[in-house]
Amino acid sequence: MELPPETSQSPAPVLCLDIGSGTQDVLLYYPDREVENCPKLVIPAPARVLAGRIRELTARGRALHLYGHNMGGGFGGAVRAHLAAKLPVSCTESAAYSLADDLDALRAQGCSITPDCPDGAEALFCADFDASFWNAALEALGLPRPGLVTACVQDHGFHPGQSNRRGRFVLWERLLVEAQGHPESLLYESVPAEFTRLLDLQRSIGGGPVADTGAAAVLGGLFEPSLRNRAEERGLTLVNIGNSHTVAFLVYQGRIWGVYEHHTGLLDADRLWSQLARFRRGELGFEEIFDDRGHGTMRLELPVQAQGFAPTLVLGPRRGLLAGYDVEFPAPGGDMMLTGAFGLVEGLRLRGQLKERF
Repeated sequence: MELPPETSQSPAPVLCLDIGSGTQDVLLYYPDREVENCPKLVIPAPARVLAGRIRELTARGRALHLYGHNMGGGFGGAVRAHLAAKLPVSCTESAAYSLADDLDALRAQGCSITPDCPDGAEALFCADFDASFWNAALEALGLPRPGLVTACVQDHGFHPGQSNRRGRFVLWERLLVEAQGHPESLLYESVPAEFTRLLDLQRSIGGGPVADTGAAAVLGGLFEPSLRNRAEERGLTLVNIGNSHTVAFLVYQGRIWGVYEHHTGLLDADRLWSQLARFRRGELGFEEIFDDRGHGTMRLELPVQAQGFAPTLVLGPRRGLLAGYDVEFPAPGGDMMLTGAFGLVEGLRLRGQLKERF
């Protein structure tokens, strides 16, 4: 398919990145172009690529040194395997936070923390976003550099002395209590200090807005005009079943009325469906999910006009978990895997930073 020609009047595109534990979902969004004509990619997540490079060093018997930024810790298993093979691991302090909040515990596992690469060790760069990679990739594809980069990652936050699961839920409490459920508040221009991974990400991308992946998922659902219109008439339950986390939102008339978050690996289909049913009815308490090793649940006073939020729309790479139940599997923007990237666009639109789409 031939893409529309670029002209000198064409606005610079926006590079939108949804950086997960398995994949990195990429949209180069042109505000003056139909979304179907915008370049899209689904490639391995940076943490998965880094894990592969660590396993190569393990096989070669090489010492490892990590430097760079706080990024997704999906390579932690490869680091532990490297240590188990009695091979040295060192890292800078900033990279160390990709693996643990408690650096003393990390040292106890055998990882040394030093600003310099030890002699004989092979240094690997840690980053959710590497500008040199993207500059080279866009050039190789014959695509222009973006005028803005926006991205989302999952961030439990830095909460020394308390549970990360509890600390992360503050994200959703702020949304419901301080922002009264308005989803545009989920796209951060100014990142709360405890979200250290998002702060590093924002610096890496050049200061553009960032979001949590769960937040981007609900914004991605709202990107689809048909879903937004349905949610004006009655409440919807929007569920994103990711590789690591499952997040559900009660959505009605442009607002979020409730949030539920659990770990996907701890859920089976019947358990999730039962919890979602009670979540919609306002019968599911925070402590039940937290004690079940999830993050929790919270809701505002649910409006009667929302009619119980019964229609359930399921997104995410693990959405097949609810196959066979009374659910729908939408594809915002025509590509379910790019829901988070479309959500970043929707967040910019809601904040008035992009014109209305076609």
